[in-house]
Amino acid sequence: MPQLYNNNMRIYKNKWFAKFAAKESISDAQLYAAVKAAENGNIDADCGGGVIKQRIERVGEGKSGGYRSLILYRKADKAFFVYGFAKNERENISKIEEQEFKELAKTTFAFSENQLAKLIELGAYKEVKYDE
Repeated sequence: MPQLYNNNMRIYKNKWFAKFAAKESISDAQLYAAVKAAENGNIDADCGGGVIKQRIERVGEGKSGGYRSLILYRKADKAFFVYGFAKNERENISKIEEQEFKELAKTTFAFSENQLAKLIELGAYKEVKYDE
């Protein structure tokens, strides 16, 4: 995994998001680009509590006709893609869902490296692999 800003930023997708990305043909390169934009300060929406929303462009249609992703995000550390939807299928998430993602962020960022490694081994998360 290449480093962003010469740090040890690591990017993951949960099992649900991995299936969504495969179904929608969203590549790891596109996920990497979304996190790189966030690392550069270009965050589409900061929900607070370690949750951000980032657009992912649909190939041939750009960002406005693309996807929205919810990412558990800690700058210069880790990013976890946990939910996504096509903009034409859903306008936004509810306040209740947003709160649930904030709770998930608290739990997720409390994982030790060993716990995270075990979750990867069990298939709950996959590391996003992309070389610039």
